[in-house]
Amino acid sequence: MGDTTQRALEVHADRAETATAWWTTGQGHGEFRSEQVRPAAPGEVSVRTLWTGISRGTESLVARGAVPDSEHERMRAPFQDGDFPFPVKYGYLNVGVVEDGPLALRGRTVFALVPHQSGYVAPEGAVVPVPEGVPARRAVLAGAVETAVNVLWDAAPAIGDRVLIVGAGMIGCAVARLASGIPGVEVTVVDIDPEKRSVVEALGARFAGTAAPPGDADVVIEASGSGAGLQLALRCAPTDGEVLVASWYGAEPVSLELGADFHSRRLRIRSSQVGAVATTRRGRRSTRDRLTLALGLLQDPAFDLLLGATASWRQLPDVTAGLADGTAAELCQTIDWSRP
Repeated sequence: MGDTTQRALEVHADRAETATAWWTTGQGHGEFRSEQVRPAAPGEVSVRTLWTGISRGTESLVARGAVPDSEHERMRAPFQDGDFPFPVKYGYLNVGVVEDGPLALRGRTVFALVPHQSGYVAPEGAVVPVPEGVPARRAVLAGAVETAVNVLWDAAPAIGDRVLIVGAGMIGCAVARLASGIPGVEVTVVDIDPEKRSVVEALGARFAGTAAPPGDADVVIEASGSGAGLQLALRCAPTDGEVLVASWYGAEPVSLELGADFHSRRLRIRSSQVGAVATTRRGRRSTRDRLTLALGLLQDPAFDLLLGATASWRQLPDVTAGLADGTAAELCQTIDWSRP
């Protein structure tokens, strides 16, 4: 453990003057840094972090230094410090309690797009209150559920549709849970890992292996993060239909076979990305509206199935190493900041 890390650990408990923040400084490596936390000014809030969450897909790319050069600016998190590839303070799933600020927010649990750090000061408008009935740890899933909302706004399944989702990761499962609540909709999730069956079925969807996916889908959503998953989604798409791609592949090239019946069936590939509200809602809904909706949807306790292991903030070096080498769990790992 380096001197900088040790000093940060020693001051972690002194939340009134300093905060401990995690910086990724190289491929699979990082360090804790001590940061000064100034008092909240009018219109600001001072927040003590309770939990942060690992957004596996994006944070794996960050941990590997694999964010494409063309996306360095678009990929910036709202409260990111540093620049890609390294060193960078990254993350956007932060749940904490307001210790100072407007009276209406003091003592409230709030969600914010803030990196992995023990506390912060931010504008009042940067935090969204977590509804009563949503446990603080579950609230870190707001980013995944917000993405799922956007995907479904883009995909627009109708009553009675058969929805096929390729990939039973955090996003695919969140989409499955929301889509299964639409009257008459049948949701099937396809994944290469048969052990995902129990989670998928508990979320109210059907499970299918990659060897025998159903061929009667009306809506096909790809959330596997792999080229093979996208190829499978194209095979399952209906004639004159499309595949909505929720995955982001970073700098990795994706090869597809677009011969055979791709043209004769007039298939389309369309992207969905959470950075902007879906075009069908953009004129009427803000990103804050979408996030508020996601937090309200998290009153559903079934989303606890998407929560993976919990690690102390002190274990972030191991977590980052796992993100870089591909051994990190697919479900949302939560980071506990409640203990010094």
